[in-house]
Amino acid sequence: MRTGSEPTTARSPLRMRFWLSVWGLIWALGGTAGFALEDRPGWMAACAVLAAVITVDLCMIIRHIHQGPHFQPGPDIPPYEPPRRR
Repeated sequence: MRTGSEPTTARSPLRMRFWLSVWGLIWALGGTAGFALEDRPGWMAACAVLAAVITVDLCMIIRHIHQGPHFQPGPDIPPYEPPRRR
């Protein structure tokens, strides 16, 4: 049931985003190296741009993790308001 307060009570799984970004960065860097060895400059550039975007995302994720829990609701705050009984 949607209550309309989801954006203010949403929680972000930052650690999961961090590890998925690390995994994506490994693959993007591997693709960059692989396409460089195969002499495919277009695909190499695409993987390099993707690696750069992932690196920026990782920096933002790490920044949010270091900001601490005061920017996120604590575990005692429910994810949504309970439905009102009529």
